[in-house]
Amino acid sequence: MHQARLPWTRLAPKTYQAMAAVSASTANSTLGTALIELVQSRVSQLNGCAFCVDMHARSLREHGESWQRLNSLVTWREAPFYSERERAALHWAELMTRLTDPYADRDAAFEALKPHFSEQEIVELNWTIAQINAWNRMAVGMGQPVEAKALD
Repeated sequence: MHQARLPWTRLAPKTYQAMAAVSASTANSTLGTALIELVQSRVSQLNGCAFCVDMHARSLREHGESWQRLNSLVTWREAPFYSERERAALHWAELMTRLTDPYADRDAAFEALKPHFSEQEIVELNWTIAQINAWNRMAVGMGQPVEAKALD
């Protein structure tokens, strides 16, 4: 196992602790653990963050997520076993991660959230997406290693 490029959590402990506090806040939101982890896993896939993909896959399994849904997350549009609420959140997460997509209809995607989420939940979802994008950038940039270990 290699080491991170820099001991980034030690070199900027106040910022790391602030990020961790935001993560704790979003984890305790009304969205629910399963949805939060699905969104974080999908965003981490898009960003190519091996450390975060592994971490969120493990968390999803610990919370009872099936292998089929976990393995199909990358193809959630084609897989029939995601709820409309999850689909709306995953679509929004992709749009908020791929900000430069010239064909993105953010207005339509935002409207698609409204039947499934309260205004507070939409804001919490956005914070969750922003937070995991920030974590992905730190983990990828700092070369955070992934430990090779069995995943049930």
